[in-house]
Amino acid sequence: MKIYFAGAVRAGRENQEVYQQIIEHLKKYGQVLTEHIGRSDLTVEGESLPEEKIFERDMGYLKEADVLVAEVSTPSLGVGYEIAVAERLGKRVFCLYKKPENGRKVSGMIKGNKNLTLKQYDDLPEALQFIDERFSNGQ
Repeated sequence: MKIYFAGAVRAGRENQEVYQQIIEHLKKYGQVLTEHIGRSDLTVEGESLPEEKIFERDMGYLKEADVLVAEVSTPSLGVGYEIAVAERLGKRVFCLYKKPENGRKVSGMIKGNKNLTLKQYDDLPEALQFIDERFSNGQ
């Protein structure tokens, strides 16, 4: 199975450690095409690649992926775009988000889309359990 993991880069890296742990967990179920999203050296400046190359690479990864797993606690235009493209391509899409803090809410465009599978979690073990349930059952 090929997995596309989406998480905020330029919108903020406060969840980088969570991304890294989710990516490591997802590797039990297949190849994570976007493993670099969890790297600690990836900052809000993004990658040193030209933006056109990033777009082309990531669109290629999305086409190749069987499923998209997005951590959407940090609002990100890029992640929203990736979710929309994955949905358009007919991919399964799972969105994880932490219980909202500081009044920050997940976009109504994400929460209101019945084609996406969403999971609010209180802690990382709960998020990983959700992944296990979905991937172990082949959903």
